[in-house]
Amino acid sequence: MCPAPAPLPDPGQAVTLDDLVERLRLLKVWADAPSYERITTGINAEWAREGRPEAEMARKTTVVDCFRSGRKRLNTDLVIAIVRALHPDQGYVAQWRQALRAVAGEIVMAAQVRVHDELPGGEQDFVGRETELARLCEAAAGGSVVISALEGMAGVGKTQLALRAATRLASAHPRVLFVDLRGFDPKQPPAAPSAVLDGFLRLLGMPGTEVPHDLPSLVGAYRERAAGVLVVLDNAADEEQVRHLLPGAPGSVAIITSRRSLTGLPAITHLELDVFTAAEAVAFLERAAGDLSLGNDPKALSRIAERCGFLPLALNLIVGHIRAVEGWTLTDHADRLDDRHQRQRLDDGVQLALDASYQRLPEDRRRVLRLVALHPTGEFDSYGAAALTGQDLDDTRVHLEGLRRDHLLQCASGRYSFHDLVREYAAERASDEDPPSARQAARGSLAGYLLATASLAMDVRYPSDTRRRPRVEAAKTATPELTDPDAALTWLEAEHPALVTSVEVGEPLHAVQLSLTVFRHLNRDRWSTALTVSTWALAAARSLGDPVLIARTLHDVTAALLELGRPEDALHVLEEAAELLRTTDDRDGAIRTLVLLGVTDTRLSRFREAADHYYQALELNKATGDQAVEAHILVNLGAVEERLGLNSSAARHLERAQRLYADMGDVDGEAWAIDGLASVEIELGRYDSALEHFTRTLNIYRQRGNVDAEAWCVQGFGLLFSRWGQRDRAEREYTRALAMFRELGDRTGELYVLNGLGEATGDVALLTEALTLATELGSVDQQARAHAGLGHALGSREHYEQAVELYTQLGAPEAEPLRALLATAL
Repeated sequence: MCPAPAPLPDPGQAVTLDDLVERLRLLKVWADAPSYERITTGINAEWAREGRPEAEMARKTTVVDCFRSGRKRLNTDLVIAIVRALHPDQGYVAQWRQALRAVAGEIVMAAQVRVHDELPGGEQDFVGRETELARLCEAAAGGSVVISALEGMAGVGKTQLALRAATRLASAHPRVLFVDLRGFDPKQPPAAPSAVLDGFLRLLGMPGTEVPHDLPSLVGAYRERAAGVLVVLDNAADEEQVRHLLPGAPGSVAIITSRRSLTGLPAITHLELDVFTAAEAVAFLERAAGDLSLGNDPKALSRIAERCGFLPLALNLIVGHIRAVEGWTLTDHADRLDDRHQRQRLDDGVQLALDASYQRLPEDRRRVLRLVALHPTGEFDSYGAAALTGQDLDDTRVHLEGLRRDHLLQCASGRYSFHDLVREYAAERASDEDPPSARQAARGSLAGYLLATASLAMDVRYPSDTRRRPRVEAAKTATPELTDPDAALTWLEAEHPALVTSVEVGEPLHAVQLSLTVFRHLNRDRWSTALTVSTWALAAARSLGDPVLIARTLHDVTAALLELGRPEDALHVLEEAAELLRTTDDRDGAIRTLVLLGVTDTRLSRFREAADHYYQALELNKATGDQAVEAHILVNLGAVEERLGLNSSAARHLERAQRLYADMGDVDGEAWAIDGLASVEIELGRYDSALEHFTRTLNIYRQRGNVDAEAWCVQGFGLLFSRWGQRDRAEREYTRALAMFRELGDRTGELYVLNGLGEATGDVALLTEALTLATELGSVDQQARAHAGLGHALGSREHYEQAVELYTQLGAPEAEPLRALLATAL
């Protein structure tokens, strides 16, 4: 008999570059292990057909390097070519491209985007474009869905035209949304549509816990809420980035700008912009010049406009320069630009205008411009700018406002940003004028500020976890007042992109400390981001060689994997953490390892093993006296003991956890414990008490906007009424919970409801769907539950036998009554 073929390696399960390299090796084996020479020849033949020059062809040594572990980076282009040479399936190659982006962090970086519910400050000196403005406003007047695609080269004024039109239209729309999609940002990838939709939905009033995670659900939720909304999608990369962001609701308007021709969009008003005409450029300068003396050349404004190439961005920058220089005539400005051009110091209008504006600034303001250009995301508030420059906060604000008035910075919602070309220019100036040590010091100061402020915000927002987070130095520059949980959350959300980027690009110790500090916040509802950030931190911890830090980052990787439904992968990670901690005296780390092992065992339906781990954790925790940790363990233990039929013990543990959380003032923890207690009371037949407890926790979850917990509570009501014999109420509650879980994308919750609703109604289709989903998710106890339900609904001995086998394997109490039923009734 021929052996079964090896499975095709799945790149999507890779967490690190070494994981990808290992899968690349497995793919080579799967493809009958061709020689590196043969792979290289195949790649070059394909590249030659694509027209690549000889100088760019692959070499055998570089191909071999892609198969070596320990790489800090991979040549994505070459790896994709290798995959195509080994298995030229388009779908499989796409999986590798996605995995490479995810491991490299590009997907996570694309998910870091700021959205706004107000328009950035428009320019007061806007002139020209009247024809285009009229067409845009006329198209929107009908109140139908309007898509206006504005296209043109960088600096041609697309954004300003879009903002001008949006300003005119805003009064007719209840909400305005704005986002820079970063389609052509030199330092960051284009914004992911899912991240933009996430932000838009939050601005439109949807609680973060309700925001869906898959793109189709995000689009559906957005379009349900976007009636009458005006959306400005600035700097789009292509049609695909924009397509999902179109509101598509009655009365909504979308205005899009891009350097590319977006011919694939159903544009009602489609405008391609060029530079100003000579007359428009002069009119722009005339309005800006105001009463400034013309001098002896009547054509001075025409000369200035020509030197700026009639490009709106360049003209706008020159305006800032003209206004700020006292005692000069317009002829003086024109002569200066002619002189600089003749000496060929600059080669286009934007650089000419930028240099004129920059040279006019006082040195301390130039320094501010140069250093804020080093911000990793290019968007910052005054505190972040003060950290980069090391200046007093008030002085920093004065400089930022001065740069904004000179059109070198933009501002929206209290946060500053650059036009792409201005940022690139300022960064080049920093590279030329600030020594590497000064630039490194600025980045280090910002990193320290972000870490210190994030630590403060997390302590305020999540006080029960304070002891587990690293203690860090206070910031050396000004920090915002974060005295209440809402203010702390607002700061964490506003700085989310900067925090994530700071982990990726920061020094190893900073990356580890920052990741450990903000992990709980990330792992609330941004599980993929939490996994990527903790994986970056893990690499940094390994470079430091500190076993405690490595173990703690491994814990965070584990927690993220569990949230993503990957318990088998989590188990392997935990095994490494446990091995490392055996060489240390880190009791807290050992306790967390045991707790995570318990959670992992629970997800794998290994309830006895989970209980053992929780009891070990409780014993270790006695020496620390940490009540928050004790309460957390007790709730998890109570849930496991319920599954094992140890209901009296589970009730005692959950009651103590409730008291501990109440003493600590942890409302969320107390509700979690009460929820678990209600479930145990159902098993004990205390239906009135269970109803009282579920009602109490439901009110808490609704008050705090915790929709996921609310859905589980509603599921609990369904189970309660089903056991209580109130079928109609059970069916009603289960149906509500099913809709909630499906909207949330919580497949585990959906599985529990399908089984419960199938039990309550005897619906074979629902139970069959539950069995399929349980098998897909690897949930053995829910597979057994579905088999038991099908056995009852169909009178099937086969299904009952399957349920008994699975329940016996789990050590679950449900096995005995089913075994007795098989012996007597069937």
